[in-house]
Amino acid sequence: MRLLCCTDTYPPQVNGVAIVTALSLNGLVARGWECALVAPAIPGDGADQRIPRTTLRSVALPIYPELRVALPAPGAVARAVREFRPDLVHCATEFLVGRMGMRAATRAGIPVVTSYHTNFARYTVAYGLGFLERPVARSIARFHRRARRTYTPSAPARDYLGSIGVDTVEVWGRGVDLAQFNPSRRREELREAMGIAGRFTFLHVGRLAAEKDVGRILDAFGALRAADPSLPVSLVVAGRGPEEQALRRRAPQGVIFTGVLDRRGALPALYASCDAFVFASTTETLGLVVLEAMASGLPVVAIPAGGVADHLRHGDNGLAVPEGDTAAMAAAMRALATDAALREDLILGARLTAAERDWERELDRLDASYRQVVARG
Repeated sequence: MRLLCCTDTYPPQVNGVAIVTALSLNGLVARGWECALVAPAIPGDGADQRIPRTTLRSVALPIYPELRVALPAPGAVARAVREFRPDLVHCATEFLVGRMGMRAATRAGIPVVTSYHTNFARYTVAYGLGFLERPVARSIARFHRRARRTYTPSAPARDYLGSIGVDTVEVWGRGVDLAQFNPSRRREELREAMGIAGRFTFLHVGRLAAEKDVGRILDAFGALRAADPSLPVSLVVAGRGPEEQALRRRAPQGVIFTGVLDRRGALPALYASCDAFVFASTTETLGLVVLEAMASGLPVVAIPAGGVADHLRHGDNGLAVPEGDTAAMAAAMRALATDAALREDLILGARLTAAERDWERELDRLDASYRQVVARG
């Protein structure tokens, strides 16, 4: 079987879509698929030689240089389809590369599947552009209705797609690499080097952008410190994004910013070397970092919205707090830092939740689903 993936983001870019797409392709290669990729050219890209690719010229977004946007190249995408002769085309994103791939595959009579990873309609609200929410939703619906099947990683995301008229949806992609993210990666020497030894340390991992609401985590941490100045606590924030400088200025004492970390070594060690995970986003279709934290043995404080609601269970693997409630988030953080028995119970629940989300099982399901689509093609 031959798969061509068309995506607007791929490693070395660091985001959930890029990570899941790369894991999927590598897992399919291991299961006997021949895979190829169409993606924007990324400076410093160390291309995986197992995945031949067509790279399209790209430009960095001025306000967000970590993101690059492909320039229009329908001829190059059509040529990639024609020369690779795939049995299936997967358009992993709804932006230019995904849409060019959709058009080229449709014209060539090749079945197409899509992914819905990101709630861009909700993003418009986070960026003060709520008047665009409905037009963006209509555009997303038109794109996915052209596919034989749309994959999305949570039941809330599936239900949202159904509400805008996309019916051929399969919940897939709720996976985490249990070999890569686990408590055995904990390093006391890392805690010493970061200055957090002997301190209860909260962790946030993710893009530092408006839709992630990281400022609320900083405010909750500040409120925790103000309420109990003698409590030895720290907060580590891993990631980059357009809000980074503003967040650094806003951060109270005890916050450490790390930037982007290597996913194979440094990031798994950081997860396991912290004590709890805090997440404030309400726009996730999956919340991959939440699963990675659970797999690493961290109880989670988060808002049960979007994909996070699929795996956050209050009192079992973490503590759920209401959206927009900074005081409730601070109280939940204090409970984890001061109640060892509660913390141990939640750690056990977190590990059990992650064990149910083994990435290898998800890849087996994707392999079978793809073959079914091709057989019906």
